[in-house]
Amino acid sequence: MTTARQRVFAYIRKRRAVSASEIGRDLGMTQANARHHLSILQKNGQIELVGQGSSGKQGGRPVNIYGLGRGILGDGLPALSGHLLDEWLGSVSDQKKATHLENLAKRLANMTDRNPKSPDFEKVASPMIRLTKTVKRLDELGYESRWEAHARGPRLILGHCPYAAIIREHPELCQMDASLLNEMLSQNVTQVAKLEGDEIGRPYCVFAVG
Repeated sequence: MTTARQRVFAYIRKRRAVSASEIGRDLGMTQANARHHLSILQKNGQIELVGQGSSGKQGGRPVNIYGLGRGILGDGLPALSGHLLDEWLGSVSDQKKATHLENLAKRLANMTDRNPKSPDFEKVASPMIRLTKTVKRLDELGYESRWEAHARGPRLILGHCPYAAIIREHPELCQMDASLLNEMLSQNVTQVAKLEGDEIGRPYCVFAVG
């Protein structure tokens, strides 16, 4: 990050919500330069558009107001999700827990009532098409997935765990992932690698199909 951009970011952190004109005025730069730095910071997820304010001129257009990005501020979703899972699954039998996770996986697999663009897996017959549509759906859910051919059958590689923040406390979510893949592929899957590192150290999970 350049020195000028660091100053803009520090200014936003201190002021919480600012416009390009305020940055230009207080940091001694043109509004064009301020907008340039804001654009890059926003693209990097360090800041985000939080609202619009008055330009102070009669009939003037509203001005964009920027604040720190949610990724920088953090949130309580991991803790909340963990507590909800404890409440939901903590006091039920293993059989009931498995049923709950399977039902949740089915909802994630084909949420056509919530997302009209989700693939309708029940109408897809070809295994190749199912694999392609499964990867598409997994990417919608944040898994950064792909599939690869293998001597013993296809393998699905999940490059990102959307539940990484709570997976150690709730390993049953891996069971939900398996149920999700079973549902979408209409085949049994087996997890053969869990959070292993690739050639540059990024963790990934692998499921064997069939």
